[in-house]
Amino acid sequence: MTATEYDVIVIGAGPVGENVADRVVQGGLSAAIVERELVGGECSYWACMPTKALLRSASALRAARHLPGAREAVTGDLDAAAVLGRRDSFASHWKDDGQVSWLESAGIALHRGQGRIVSTRVVEVTDADGARARLTARHAVVVATGSSALLPDIPGLREAAPWSSREAASARSVPGRLVVIGGGVVAAEMATAFAALGSAVTVLARDGVLPSVEPFAGELVTESLREAGVTVRLGAEAVAVNRDDSGAVHIETADGERFDADEVLVAVGRTPNTQDLGLETVGLAPGAWLPVDDTLRVVGGGDWLYAAGDVNRRVLLTHQGKYQARAAGDVIVARAKGATVEDGRWGRHVATADERAVPQVVFTDPEIASVGLTAAAAEAAGLRIRVVDYDLGAVAGASLHADGYKGHARMVVDEDRSVIVGFTVAGPDVAELLHAATIAIVGEVPLDRLWHAVPAYPTVSEVWLRLLETYGR
Repeated sequence: MTATEYDVIVIGAGPVGENVADRVVQGGLSAAIVERELVGGECSYWACMPTKALLRSASALRAARHLPGAREAVTGDLDAAAVLGRRDSFASHWKDDGQVSWLESAGIALHRGQGRIVSTRVVEVTDADGARARLTARHAVVVATGSSALLPDIPGLREAAPWSSREAASARSVPGRLVVIGGGVVAAEMATAFAALGSAVTVLARDGVLPSVEPFAGELVTESLREAGVTVRLGAEAVAVNRDDSGAVHIETADGERFDADEVLVAVGRTPNTQDLGLETVGLAPGAWLPVDDTLRVVGGGDWLYAAGDVNRRVLLTHQGKYQARAAGDVIVARAKGATVEDGRWGRHVATADERAVPQVVFTDPEIASVGLTAAAAEAAGLRIRVVDYDLGAVAGASLHADGYKGHARMVVDEDRSVIVGFTVAGPDVAELLHAATIAIVGEVPLDRLWHAVPAYPTVSEVWLRLLETYGR
């Protein structure tokens, strides 16, 4: 067994692990990264990039069909093979050569295999051939192994070989019939994508469609899915699944309905990738989420163990995991060098935005862009709020963007501080509106100052002026 020392060892080479290692190296320490699958992780090959590539072509086609002049130039439907081919290119054809090359250029050592913690600051790596290497960290070990799709205990489901988000993102063909169990982001986006590609899609949304967003946004997406031909069953709970000898899948619900499909996609949540990491050797539970303090250090794991990204369950979004990674890498460097740790609210070494300033875009039709608290969450947090709504389709820029533009915007105001604590907008192509709201919330910009941020005319961003006018000076 070979033995090597580094300042920091990162288990998991997804975007989060890569960012931790990069910050550590930029700070003057050495770093090694351990990966059992592809360097680049879930986001690069089975989530963010390939799924958005699946959705983008349909979005562009819908936009063209809502514009006179462009509409007449559209002569056919989506070319599913071309869409899948473009998806393949964004997934780098499931090869990680480019990502490995980046690690080398950044001065980060790569060890392929399963990494397990065997003692304090020691990680053992077993490669595909069974060879083992022992890595010792002088300062820190960071767990950045992410999460996997949760498979619920529905009778017959496992035996039916269902799709998870991975199989949906990497599908080689478009199923004629697709049943989606779940109503969250993955369920809604993949229902949107495969309906556009030609599947007859059914969504069994026990808890509703996009239940964590503002209700108006979920309702707009539900309406749009139905208009696109998707069968949406709100409140429907799958209780039995069976794949017959012909390959067809049959799904039964608690209220006695039966749905037949060629594939069934399960999208009901995530589970942490911590089962085989040796956590028990340091007094932690295998298979559990890893709670962390504000500097991403694992609670109960000693002063050397950190966890960033999905695995700590703070926020299960790639961009937020990368944000955590930058804070974790920087604080590890600071502690290693005896520098001051800035761990106060909004300090350099903490992930304060995880609490109340998390941005997210759901790439459905319409898109949903949100940041901060929903009205319900703000009330639950004990804030005295005012909710301000505006019809996005009434903004001049929206009417220019597309005929019959339909959308809605909402800001949630903390009345005691006169600042925005939540913003949600739903409508075609609204994703790029989001960062303005994120800046307003993170910067805690008072409403009376926002009046001086004049939106250009005629853009959809004019909705900011309309929301402020509705609130009143």
